[in-house]
Amino acid sequence: MSERNANELCHWADQQAERIIKAKGDRESYTCASGITPSGTVHIGNFREIITVDLVVRALRDRGKNVRFIYSWDDYDVFRKVPANMPKPEVLEKYLRYPITMVPDTFGRDENYARHHEQDIEMQLPRVGIYPEFLYQASRYRANRYTEGMKIAMQKRDVIKACLNEYRDDDHKMKDSDVYWPVAAFCCKCNKDETEITDYDGEYGITYKCNACGHVEKGDLRTSKEFKLGWRVDWPMRWNEEQVCFEPGGKDHISPGGSYDTAKLVSKRLYNWDAPVTMKYDFVKLKGVPGKMSSSKGKVISLVDALEVYQSEVLRYIFASNKVDHEFSISFDLDVITIYEAYDRTERMVWGVEEPKEKDPAKKEQILLREKRLYELSQTGDMPKVMPYQVSFRLLTTLLQTYSGDVDAVIASLGDVKPEQEETLRKRCACAWYWINESAPDCAADMCFKIREDGSKAEDITGDMLKAVQRVRDEVVPKVGTFAMDKECQQAMYDIATEMGLDAKALFTALYHALIGKDQGPRLANFMKIIGKEKLTKILSVY
Repeated sequence: MSERNANELCHWADQQAERIIKAKGDRESYTCASGITPSGTVHIGNFREIITVDLVVRALRDRGKNVRFIYSWDDYDVFRKVPANMPKPEVLEKYLRYPITMVPDTFGRDENYARHHEQDIEMQLPRVGIYPEFLYQASRYRANRYTEGMKIAMQKRDVIKACLNEYRDDDHKMKDSDVYWPVAAFCCKCNKDETEITDYDGEYGITYKCNACGHVEKGDLRTSKEFKLGWRVDWPMRWNEEQVCFEPGGKDHISPGGSYDTAKLVSKRLYNWDAPVTMKYDFVKLKGVPGKMSSSKGKVISLVDALEVYQSEVLRYIFASNKVDHEFSISFDLDVITIYEAYDRTERMVWGVEEPKEKDPAKKEQILLREKRLYELSQTGDMPKVMPYQVSFRLLTTLLQTYSGDVDAVIASLGDVKPEQEETLRKRCACAWYWINESAPDCAADMCFKIREDGSKAEDITGDMLKAVQRVRDEVVPKVGTFAMDKECQQAMYDIATEMGLDAKALFTALYHALIGKDQGPRLANFMKIIGKEKLTKILSVY
């Protein structure tokens, strides 16, 4: 792959890629890593780490580098707590202190609890254009892949103690006399991690006693399946094992004197591997969570949930457009409309349909380069061959409700959608329909409506107001679709109200009552044009 023009590579991920190359030198391949313990729903906050790595991976590849993107499932961790949103919690309670891979999937879908949560994210990542190589730590430990790494840790445990003490104050430092074992064991009889190591032979033999069932075992790091490093040593051991060049971390891990700083020392002093370049990412908060999501997931929003509301490119855009070390909120309320508008504006600039408002040519060029790079990194694959069809999210909610969710009818009503634009448009339609049905009733009730197509009528339209509605039906509706501008249609209805001595606003309210049974709705003239004169005539024929 040839290198890109450096001016085009102006995103924060590009700056990070440059730092990695400078720190690690010219390598045949650069390994970028991410990972998590599948102890519950992998939520949208966890996704921030995954997409942060993906953006940096893309930036390295755009610099002509070979990159390996690994994602580690730490599924040999301990099952410590039953999350609130899991089925059959009483069953899961029985498996506390087990390895997560030995906990049953109470959803009844996968071979174990860990695999269920792994599958949930593995099946969804391709939807957002992310394709890591998945590593499963339970199978790696059980295959004795880390025998030598564990042996080194056991033999150099005093070195590890010194590393752990480096950033601790005197009150929290381990003393020379304190017994410290970097390796722990799941009991080979009862599977719980409530064990203590009682002896080490200096090579591969470790003896432990289980405090839960009383079993005593002398295991061998070369053949036994139950041993595992504590995570502060496991992390740097795997950096060396996989030759990791880049791995980001949450602000809790990357803070000065935190776990990254400790792991950095362990990595160098035990395994002679310079720690990967890192960067801090901040937390993701939730705003305007739909009632349906919050009732089923508590406060947890998964990638699947987010993709119900945001088409893939827009979700990538949200993460790519926010500085990685800044906290931000992902919204499911009216902000959704604003976010889609921001993405669409970027898209128009990229395709030359809209220009930045900046007048200075140099600054204007910088803005265009930034917007193009942001748009490129927001795509799930290659750049589109033609500009995607643009219809605002707000208008789409009106169209979909007008056609009762019939996407084919919506696309037909637009009239100029090219075949190659249809797939992306259908995805946006699905998101808009979900949002208007699940989120809008709580956060934008005035945007929700259902057209009267059942022959019912608004009983409060009487007297002169009834005559005015009839005049709109007979005089204005036949011309709908022929007005040059919406304001001409609007004026025609104002004129009827004025001639009859009625308040124009009251007439508009009566028309909304007649059409959707509400006091207000989408801008009336445009709304009538969307509904069309045939359907309008039918709805108003009962008056």
